[in-house]
Amino acid sequence: MTIRSAVIVGAGFGGLALAIRLQSAGVATTVVEARDRPGGRAYVWERDGFTFDAGPTVITAPDTLKELWALSGRDMAEDVTLLPVNPFYRLNWPDGTSFDYTNDDTLLRAEIAKLNPADIAGYAKFLDYSAGVYREGYEKLGHVAFLDFKSMLSAAPNLARYQAWRSVYAMVSHFVKDEKLRQALSFHTLLVGGNPMTTSAIYALIHKLERDGGVWFAQGGTNRLVAGMARHFERLGGTLRLSAPVASIDTLGDRATGVTLAGGERITADAVASNGDLIHTYRTLLAGSRSSQRTAVKLERKRFSPSLFLVHFGIKGTWPGIPHHMILFGPRYKGLLNDIYETGMLSEDFSLYLHHPTVTDPTLAPEGHSTFYALAPVPHMGKFVGDWDALKPVMEKRILDEVGRRLIPDIHDRIVTKFSYAPADFARDLGAHQGSAFSLEPILTQSAYFRAHNRDDAIPNLYFVGAGTHPGAGIPGVVGSAKATAKLMLEG
Repeated sequence: MTIRSAVIVGAGFGGLALAIRLQSAGVATTVVEARDRPGGRAYVWERDGFTFDAGPTVITAPDTLKELWALSGRDMAEDVTLLPVNPFYRLNWPDGTSFDYTNDDTLLRAEIAKLNPADIAGYAKFLDYSAGVYREGYEKLGHVAFLDFKSMLSAAPNLARYQAWRSVYAMVSHFVKDEKLRQALSFHTLLVGGNPMTTSAIYALIHKLERDGGVWFAQGGTNRLVAGMARHFERLGGTLRLSAPVASIDTLGDRATGVTLAGGERITADAVASNGDLIHTYRTLLAGSRSSQRTAVKLERKRFSPSLFLVHFGIKGTWPGIPHHMILFGPRYKGLLNDIYETGMLSEDFSLYLHHPTVTDPTLAPEGHSTFYALAPVPHMGKFVGDWDALKPVMEKRILDEVGRRLIPDIHDRIVTKFSYAPADFARDLGAHQGSAFSLEPILTQSAYFRAHNRDDAIPNLYFVGAGTHPGAGIPGVVGSAKATAKLMLEG
């Protein structure tokens, strides 16, 4: 069946990328978004002259974004300016050790030598391994939908050759011996919701992705990339409806017929795609579909990624010595990860990702000021049952105290504005199941065919895009899922 019209629920990165692909191919596409701005998890707040991105803030694989404009012969630079970030990350441990991660080999070898000179050769071998899993796991499979088990079996031999059953941390440990370097080379899975101790070694491909494509930031903030995508979609003739929450995805028999908005308006279409939370979509939006309720039960049994606690703050002063991205490791690595992913304990210690965009783009704060956020991974609400609204001021102070202790001693005196975002906010604002920040946890048994399928098994014109589908979370992941889903939809 040729699709002439489509409606997409949710204007996150995945929904917008899918919308651009469909509209570029001549499909009349409408995107409906519950919030007042597009972006989903990449929302934005403007307070007291400061611009605060909700995230994600690490942009990699820029060519996958540029391709969205090239489909219609346009240039992404018309709408978005990407600025290089270097070092990619500065990693810092409680004993004062710092490590700058970059794709400049001379600088990187010097950083490794500071930790353990013997690991320079091991890192080179790890990089070769990373290139191999990048080729097999990303270039060959990252934009292909897995709709049946046979497709998974065909990919299995190559994945097995790279020991996909081992964890990223275990594979890194095979190549390098210094514990700090092991942490430096394995923490990346946290950026897509995965535990380095259990996430498949295939995710080591992130290193190759970063080395080849670099790490970037959108001038004006990640929200400007979202706005550029929305602008391009509308330029192509697409329709973006904001403040338009969906009450239901409508079905008749085994077909999706469109959506009904909360106000009662119906939008009909040949196909429907959801960029919304998987459980919310299946359990609530498809409440009238028996097959969807069965799917919801299966999905609810799966493991979901943890949540996040973020403190956004604008402060007096500029900090050229604090790079754009920092990881402030806590005193524990394996133990903290076990608390977050397994026991569901809200630990007294934590590790932080610190985002400092004004060192790259000073326009995100008033002159002489800086914008930051500090992010701590925390258990999702299915593992830690606590009153997050009551915990906010406690967590907020502890996190700011730690940033002050390690980087900005008089931080509390410098703060102009601040606010925090907790697991309960992910659940309220995004319909995120258990407040998860990344949807399904990216373990091997929840990858490719074992994730939510890009096309529903029982409703053939119902599609999915975003972090819960193949290939997974992160900007390259959700943009890749849009490519896989668009191919299914356009081939009919």
